[in-house]
Amino acid sequence: MVVNKFLNIVIILLLSVILANCSETQFIANLMKVGADNVGQTGGGRYKVGGPYQIKGIWYRPRIDYQYDQTGIASWYGPQFHGKLTANGEIFDMNLVSAAHKTLPMPSMVRVTNLRNGKALNIRLNDRGPFAHGRIIDLSKRAAQLLGFERAGTAPVRVQLLERESRLLASASQGVVLPGTQLPGAGPVDANSSAQAPRSAPSVSVTRQALPPPTGTQSSPQSSPQSSPQSSPQSSINGKDEADSLPDRKRSRLAETIKLSDEKVSRVAVKANTQIYVQAGAFSKFVNANRIHVQLGSLGPSIISRTKKGKGRLFRVRLGPYPDVKTADGILARVMGSGFPGARIVVD
Repeated sequence: MVVNKFLNIVIILLLSVILANCSETQFIANLMKVGADNVGQTGGGRYKVGGPYQIKGIWYRPRIDYQYDQTGIASWYGPQFHGKLTANGEIFDMNLVSAAHKTLPMPSMVRVTNLRNGKALNIRLNDRGPFAHGRIIDLSKRAAQLLGFERAGTAPVRVQLLERESRLLASASQGVVLPGTQLPGAGPVDANSSAQAPRSAPSVSVTRQALPPPTGTQSSPQSSPQSSPQSSPQSSINGKDEADSLPDRKRSRLAETIKLSDEKVSRVAVKANTQIYVQAGAFSKFVNANRIHVQLGSLGPSIISRTKKGKGRLFRVRLGPYPDVKTADGILARVMGSGFPGARIVVD
């Protein structure tokens, strides 16, 4: 039933873009096919942003943030939650790649990079957490294994939201197209809604017409319009015929574009010596930052660093650096106890 529902969703999405761009259609088709398979494995789920909530005296405010890019400490969870429902109604499987985040929408796609070894992995968010102070993201056991910190338990990481993939996941989960757009028979998306029931798909047929290869390429017999067999709507959905008919260069480009939680680990360059800090806050005025800098001076060495934010700038108050996560955890607790509940651990 769940897979059939997603196939109907794919048909709607294909209709909305089929006249716009062939590669865009291919991207959506492949993304939705893998998404449907994943949901079938985990038991289904719904799109959820949610309202503010409080855990252990700390308020969290979920929101859509396609520019999300932060560093911090990752942890992982497994047997204690295996087989239980996630925050968006899926069934958690510690042996699949997934993650929990305090505020980002579910599902979303994030890229998590281990700043110790340079391993990077695209991971699908489907749960809330972690609620231990000083942790930025909680990964499934399998994700921690792939990123190389299962035994250590924690790792300094960079978490980046993947906007393109996250928007498509949000659309598929709600059975509608992207926020601000509308299809026949489907209402517009409310981006702040915690959940929307999928609307039924209209009864339509999908046809495919082979396109000539891009200028500067040579078509093979399989990719020529004359020799390409007519595919059924189902084969158009799973995208195999379209992908196989594309020139190798274009097919390679599409494969690189579609980033999913497929256990594909890549290596990226990272700093040789990352340092761990406790950030008390970031302020638009130096005078405010300096006041906090002086107030927290008794807890240890602190610095004020300047960073850009859009056209403005922020002054960050940080304590440290610290040699390990345990030491940073202790300082974080003291900073929060001094009246700064929004303090967090960052890695630089």
